[in-house]
Amino acid sequence: QVQLVESGGGSVQAGGSLRLSCEGSGGTFSDYEVGWFRQAPSQERVFLAVITMSGKFTKYVDSDSVKGRFTISRDNTRNTAYLQMNDLEPDDTAVYYCAAARRGGFPRRADEYSFWGQGTQVTVSS
Repeated sequence: QVQLVESGGGSVQAGGSLRLSCEGSGGTFSDYEVGWFRQAPSQERVFLAVITMSGKFTKYVDSDSVKGRFTISRDNTRNTAYLQMNDLEPDDTAVYYCAAARRGGFPRRADEYSFWGQGTQVTVSS
Protein backbone atom coordinates (compact mmCIF):
# COMPACT_ATOMS: atom_id res chain seq x y z
CA GLN A 1 0.00 0.00 0.00
CA VAL A 2 1.09 3.55 -0.61
CA GLN A 3 1.69 6.29 1.93
CA LEU A 4 1.08 9.89 0.85
CA VAL A 5 2.59 13.11 2.16
CA GLU A 6 1.40 16.53 1.00
CA SER A 7 3.50 19.66 1.08
CA GLY A 8 3.50 23.13 -0.38
CA GLY A 9 0.64 24.72 1.52
CA GLY A 10 0.93 28.08 3.20
CA SER A 11 -0.46 31.57 3.40
CA VAL A 12 -0.80 33.72 0.31
CA GLN A 13 -2.62 36.86 -0.72
CA ALA A 14 -5.50 36.78 -3.15
CA GLY A 15 -4.25 36.49 -6.71
CA GLY A 16 -1.21 34.51 -5.67
CA SER A 17 -0.18 30.98 -6.55
CA LEU A 18 0.84 27.81 -4.78
CA ARG A 19 1.93 24.40 -5.96
CA LEU A 20 1.00 21.49 -3.74
CA SER A 21 2.96 18.26 -3.90
CA CYS A 22 1.86 14.76 -2.96
CA GLU A 23 4.71 12.28 -2.60
CA GLY A 24 3.98 8.60 -2.47
CA SER A 25 6.06 5.88 -0.88
CA GLY A 26 5.77 2.24 0.05
CA GLY A 27 4.01 1.19 -3.11
CA THR A 28 4.11 1.52 -6.86
CA PHE A 29 2.88 5.08 -7.31
CA SER A 30 1.95 4.57 -10.93
CA ASP A 31 -0.53 1.84 -9.92
CA TYR A 32 -2.85 4.51 -8.49
CA GLU A 33 -5.04 7.26 -9.78
CA VAL A 34 -4.44 10.34 -7.64
CA GLY A 35 -7.06 12.84 -6.63
CA TRP A 36 -7.01 16.15 -4.81
CA PHE A 37 -9.70 17.22 -2.36
CA ARG A 38 -10.14 20.12 -0.01
CA GLN A 39 -12.04 20.68 3.19
CA ALA A 40 -12.92 24.09 4.56
CA PRO A 41 -13.87 24.52 8.24
CA SER A 42 -17.27 23.02 9.06
CA GLN A 43 -17.68 21.80 5.47
CA GLU A 44 -17.48 18.43 3.75
CA ARG A 45 -14.44 17.26 1.88
CA VAL A 46 -14.82 18.27 -1.75
CA PHE A 47 -13.36 16.69 -4.86
CA LEU A 48 -11.19 18.96 -7.02
CA ALA A 49 -9.33 16.90 -9.61
CA VAL A 50 -8.07 13.44 -10.51
CA ILE A 51 -5.29 12.19 -12.76
CA THR A 52 -4.92 8.78 -14.34
CA MET A 53 -2.13 6.37 -13.50
CA SER A 54 -0.10 7.35 -16.54
CA GLY A 55 -0.79 11.03 -16.10
CA LYS A 56 -2.21 11.23 -19.56
CA PHE A 57 -5.77 12.17 -18.62
CA THR A 58 -7.30 14.44 -16.01
CA LYS A 59 -10.74 15.38 -14.77
CA TYR A 60 -11.83 18.33 -12.65
CA VAL A 61 -14.78 19.17 -10.48
CA ASP A 62 -17.79 20.11 -12.59
CA SER A 63 -18.39 23.45 -10.93
CA ASP A 64 -16.56 26.61 -11.96
CA SER A 65 -14.96 26.90 -8.55
CA VAL A 66 -11.47 25.96 -9.74
CA LYS A 67 -11.85 25.74 -13.50
CA GLY A 68 -8.99 27.33 -15.33
CA ARG A 69 -7.14 28.11 -12.12
CA PHE A 70 -6.08 24.68 -10.81
CA THR A 71 -4.05 22.10 -12.72
CA ILE A 72 -3.31 18.55 -11.64
CA SER A 73 -0.23 16.72 -12.86
CA ARG A 74 2.10 13.93 -11.82
CA ASP A 75 5.66 12.75 -12.30
CA ASN A 76 5.82 9.02 -11.73
CA THR A 77 9.62 9.08 -11.88
CA ARG A 78 9.47 11.18 -8.70
CA ASN A 79 6.44 9.36 -7.22
CA THR A 80 4.80 12.75 -6.91
CA ALA A 81 1.56 14.37 -7.95
CA TYR A 82 0.99 18.10 -8.02
CA LEU A 83 -1.79 20.63 -7.82
CA GLN A 84 -0.85 23.97 -9.31
CA MET A 85 -3.18 26.67 -8.00
CA ASN A 86 -3.21 30.09 -9.60
CA ASP A 87 -5.22 33.26 -9.02
CA LEU A 88 -6.11 32.10 -5.53
CA GLU A 89 -9.18 33.50 -3.80
CA PRO A 90 -10.13 33.67 -0.10
CA ASP A 91 -12.75 30.96 -0.76
CA ASP A 92 -9.89 28.60 -1.62
CA THR A 93 -8.87 28.60 2.05
CA ALA A 94 -9.02 24.98 3.21
CA VAL A 95 -7.00 21.93 4.11
CA TYR A 96 -5.98 20.20 0.90
CA TYR A 97 -5.65 16.45 0.69
CA CYS A 98 -4.31 14.09 -1.91
CA ALA A 99 -5.60 10.55 -2.16
CA ALA A 100 -4.81 7.41 -4.12
CA ALA A 101 -7.18 4.91 -5.67
CA ARG A 102 -6.25 1.61 -7.31
CA ARG A 103 -9.35 1.72 -9.42
CA GLY A 104 -9.52 3.63 -12.70
CA GLY A 105 -12.41 5.61 -14.07
CA PHE A 106 -11.69 9.02 -12.54
CA PRO A 107 -13.07 8.46 -9.04
CA ARG A 108 -14.69 11.56 -7.55
CA ARG A 109 -16.07 10.35 -4.23
CA ALA A 110 -13.89 10.30 -1.17
CA ASP A 111 -14.97 6.74 -0.36
CA GLU A 112 -13.49 5.55 -3.67
CA TYR A 113 -10.00 6.33 -2.43
CA SER A 114 -8.12 3.95 -0.18
CA PHE A 115 -5.13 6.03 0.85
CA TRP A 116 -4.93 9.62 2.05
CA GLY A 117 -2.30 12.10 3.01
CA GLN A 118 -2.43 14.11 6.22
CA GLY A 119 -3.44 17.33 4.48
CA THR A 120 -1.77 20.69 4.00
CA GLN A 121 -3.29 24.03 4.99
CA VAL A 122 -3.83 26.72 2.39
CA THR A 123 -4.87 30.16 3.61
CA VAL A 124 -5.69 32.95 1.17
CA SER A 125 -6.12 36.46 2.50
CA SER A 126 -7.92 39.30 0.76
